[in-house]
Amino acid sequence: MSQRQNSGDDPKVTRTAHAMLVPWGLFARHIGLIQGLDEIPIPQRKREHTPQGKLLEFLVAILSGCPYLQDISRGPHPLDRDQAVAEAWGQSAWADYSGVSRTLQACTADTVTSVREVIERISRPFTDAEVVRALCQDGFLVYDGDLTGRPVSNTSTTYPGAAFGWMDDAIHLGYQAALVSLHSPTYGRQWLSVTPHAGDTVSSQQAEALVQAAEARTGVRPLRRTKLLDARIAQLRSDLEEAQRRGDTQQTQFQRAHGRVRAATDAWHQALAEVALLVERDGPPKQAPRPYSQLRKAQHAVGVCWRRLHRRACEMERLRQAMARPDTKVQQLTGTLALLEARLARFLEDNAQNRAPGRAIFRLDGGFGSGANLALLIEMGYEVYSKLLSAKVTDALRRRLRTDMTWTRVGDNAEMLGWSDLQLDFCPYPLDIGLERFHTGVHERYATLAHYGPTPVMRDLAAWFVFYNGRQTIEAGVKEGKGVFEMHHLKVRSQPGLAIQEEFAILAANLVRWATVWLSEQAFQSQPPFDRHHSSVKQMVRVGANTTALVFEQPEGNLLLRFDELSPLEGLELRLGQGAAFQAPLPLFRNDVFVPI
Repeated sequence: MSQRQNSGDDPKVTRTAHAMLVPWGLFARHIGLIQGLDEIPIPQRKREHTPQGKLLEFLVAILSGCPYLQDISRGPHPLDRDQAVAEAWGQSAWADYSGVSRTLQACTADTVTSVREVIERISRPFTDAEVVRALCQDGFLVYDGDLTGRPVSNTSTTYPGAAFGWMDDAIHLGYQAALVSLHSPTYGRQWLSVTPHAGDTVSSQQAEALVQAAEARTGVRPLRRTKLLDARIAQLRSDLEEAQRRGDTQQTQFQRAHGRVRAATDAWHQALAEVALLVERDGPPKQAPRPYSQLRKAQHAVGVCWRRLHRRACEMERLRQAMARPDTKVQQLTGTLALLEARLARFLEDNAQNRAPGRAIFRLDGGFGSGANLALLIEMGYEVYSKLLSAKVTDALRRRLRTDMTWTRVGDNAEMLGWSDLQLDFCPYPLDIGLERFHTGVHERYATLAHYGPTPVMRDLAAWFVFYNGRQTIEAGVKEGKGVFEMHHLKVRSQPGLAIQEEFAILAANLVRWATVWLSEQAFQSQPPFDRHHSSVKQMVRVGANTTALVFEQPEGNLLLRFDELSPLEGLELRLGQGAAFQAPLPLFRNDVFVPI
């Protein structure tokens, strides 16, 4: 709730209960976010408030950390009564939460597409600048990918497209969100994309989509390793020819066995006919035939022929089953070969069009660590760090252990052993493999790391361990989204609305980081100082966006935000408005050519 004071030419003073939402609104104007969202198509008529304004209000509610949509109007400090925040975000007033809910229900797939386009457009300068900084400082980009659950009540029937899947270490009804982040020299973590999926989606199916999303957002991709892929295709063709030869050989053997079955069947019928002829000529025997009589010999021949026919039939069935196995193998190899040949054609075209290739690293958790995913990322040109999906590999490595092997200490309770260029059955390419051993009390746990790329990880196992576990930045981001921006509470029950909530959550996390750097340049020398290096997103949202401040509006349009005595940030001042300068980051590409800063 806000209060106004104004007298003549004195500054107009407004009290706000959501202090940081004011500068964030002005920053959103600077980067064109508000203008972009004003153009979003929403099939809903305007009444007191525009649909676009209510969509913007939804974003502001997420920025404030509202757990539920109704907190906009019924929370401890209702957002829809804060006039200072509304004006900072270019609105005359905010709508009731029920109106926001109806607007989200009215959104369509076209609305979601437009929202994504606006977010990508305003994010691109920041992304491009961070890509350039990372390439200049480190010589490579570091991506992290993950899949996180969005569970709902297991008895709910009102969430469209929800499905049961593995979330939060249990089976839940809900959705999955595929996330990609970029390691940012300036901001630490910058979200690149989020894609909602049904709850039964598994990580191993999403690796290629994560890579494609990262490349689409940064515009940078490494050269594809087409020579590796070409050699793999050649080996598959050889395997296919061998499988076809085995199939032809077994087909020949089957035909021969079939001929033997026919011959045995004919012999059995002939023996039966001989018995029938003897019975017809001599009549039915009045007593058991003598052991060496013609009838007895004919009956014995029937038994011999029947047993031979049974053996021949069993032999033919074994050959038929054996023949089916090569057919399955041929079908699998044929399908894989077609897939890889199409991939090779696509990669050759990618390399021909890639005028500015860059080195990039992808870090993935164990859910993505299948052999097919590792091979794909290797062929796409990435340096890969991952845990392995299959526990069978870990068990096999443990069987290789000898008492004379020396473990390397890599953490407080962690040790590692490594093998360089190890060829494993599940992956077509040799990998650097690290076996981890964790001591938890009296128990030991094991896991396996895999690496492919130019970095000599075997020289320093501790550095390998630390660098891979640096992917905890995305896990912290997932936790931040759930705990700070309240993504564990789904605020709408339509598929377009759920997709918009996902997009707004990562936009909010990025926007707070971008604005914090910008605001550090606008702060007066006040106490406490505004230090962007100590202002976490959690602190900015939980404290800064939910505390009181006075907004002084000068006649020329400049603003001064002063946190008052009721705020934990008492004494901090930020100058805002027309006098607050903002320089957009320089673009990464000019005329499709990479331009380093």
